[in-house]
Amino acid sequence: MEKNTYYITAASTISHQDTFGKTGFSDSMSPVVPPALITPDYKAFIDAGLLRRMSKILRMAVACAKDCLAQTGLDQPDAIITGTGLGCLQDTDKFLNTSLTVEGLLPPTAFIQSTHNTMAGQISLSLGNHGYNMTHTQNTLSFEHAMVDALLLLDEGEEHILVGAADEHIEILSEITSHLGYAPGFPLTSGASFFTISKEKGEGTVARIADCEPVAFAKDPVKKLTRFLNNNSLEINDLSKIIYAVPGNANEGEYESIWRKAGLDPEKCINYLSLCGVYPTASAFALNYAVDLISQDRSLKNILIFNALRKENLGLTLVQSVEA
Repeated sequence: MEKNTYYITAASTISHQDTFGKTGFSDSMSPVVPPALITPDYKAFIDAGLLRRMSKILRMAVACAKDCLAQTGLDQPDAIITGTGLGCLQDTDKFLNTSLTVEGLLPPTAFIQSTHNTMAGQISLSLGNHGYNMTHTQNTLSFEHAMVDALLLLDEGEEHILVGAADEHIEILSEITSHLGYAPGFPLTSGASFFTISKEKGEGTVARIADCEPVAFAKDPVKKLTRFLNNNSLEINDLSKIIYAVPGNANEGEYESIWRKAGLDPEKCINYLSLCGVYPTASAFALNYAVDLISQDRSLKNILIFNALRKENLGLTLVQSVEA
């Protein structure tokens, strides 16, 4: 059975790299250095009155979403789908602190904006969109689940889906990871990435989603990887690059041996956490990075995003050049 084609017609990322509104950012990437999140002028995307009441994660999400629509010339997407691992932490922290220090009735704004689905709701309100609106929160596989949802909607006849993910870092996360003895290996950061996905190729479209599979309780990543590639009529040596993330407490050499065991040159493997830092939905950054790599080098036909940020979870996303 022939698979459907899903084109990435726009991509937008706010990160600790100079990614927003830039094509070719992959040529000038360097190891991530927090805490300097590189943000655009939000006033170009968000009304000043709303902007004052928005936390960092909401600003990032709305700006990236509107940038994607501007790139494609769309007024409205048919659906808005987001993924987030930890949700709106800044507003959650604010609400909890307020509940401990204020007697009587609490102001509702921080609570209203602390829920995980606030991002998708805020994007919908900003656009006046009344279509399908969904938030997926499955820890480090949140973005992959959001993407699967988007692809299923396209299969059902929708034309243009806005899908993305965002997570934000607040200081208490550093304390928590320290107390738990978790060593992520790279800085804890924030980031947002959004995409428009369509069955129709747009002007300047360079990449498509060939497949996306979230796998819970993955015990044998090599076996899962091989099966995933077989389902897409590929072998490991057909991959131009693997962009991967591994658990913070893992020995990275252990995962490099996975590529060798599978027969792939380790020189083709890039740990995307070194570029964006650690947050639950960093695989969304990896997707934009993959698209940008293809835009700069059309000889890259197949790029696999191998998301094993959490050992129990495995996210596999195959990105292909539109000529592949």
